[in-house]
Amino acid sequence: MTDWPVDALRAALDARLPGCAVEAVAEIDSTNTELMRRARAGRAEPVLLVAGRQTAGRGRLGRPWQSAAAPGDPAASLTFSLGLPLAPRDWSGLSLAVGVSVAESLDPSGAAGVALKWPNDLWVQDRKLAGILIETALPQSGAAQRYLVIGIGLNVGPRETQGFNTPPAWCRQWLPEATPAGLLLAIAPPLLAEVLAFGDGGFAPVAARFAARDALRGREVQLSDGTAGLCEGVGPGGELQVRTAEGLAQVTSSEVSVRPRGAAF
Repeated sequence: MTDWPVDALRAALDARLPGCAVEAVAEIDSTNTELMRRARAGRAEPVLLVAGRQTAGRGRLGRPWQSAAAPGDPAASLTFSLGLPLAPRDWSGLSLAVGVSVAESLDPSGAAGVALKWPNDLWVQDRKLAGILIETALPQSGAAQRYLVIGIGLNVGPRETQGFNTPPAWCRQWLPEATPAGLLLAIAPPLLAEVLAFGDGGFAPVAARFAARDALRGREVQLSDGTAGLCEGVGPGGELQVRTAEGLAQVTSSEVSVRPRGAAF
């Protein structure tokens, strides 16, 4: 089992959100599923849950997230979830703000080319580095705050390419000494700070940082609903803007996927 830096994580997270717990397990079905189970049972405490391996990890639109390591490397991926109560004025753009935080933690200068692919992926040279899954629950009837669960799946080392629509990238391509434990300590505290800031200010303060890493802006894109056009970035609420033959389309649906023109879904 990975030697997770639980004490250091707990201290760093508690400094930003007092009482935030840290839990590490060797194996679980899904860290997101577990925190959603707890929330629906009325448990709404802030917590970071990290697993060495997920047996039923999942991503956006119900797609499976494969957390199995590459042959001979038990530390090829990092999967964790952050759960906390939150009540922003507007939830729009939260996945983009999360992506910005993770990208900046992994590639502060931008030299590695870590980019953000709307609405929930991190890419390096059009190869998928990480995915984000955001879910919410109402812990109890009439609660003022929803319980937010943010799941992150990150490729740390080389991954098998078979079965992926988008070929994988991994952190050790530019961080050769990267470990899941070290990356978690680098990612989680700034992520919590970013989410708390989003709760106060929404997406607008993050928009310029997202634009600097936007993987689709200026490219011809194809949407899974058949729409095609030129991506013109995202709007003030994080909506994807696509210039089609009929005009400017504002894409907000979580049921729509987007790819550069010609790429497989």
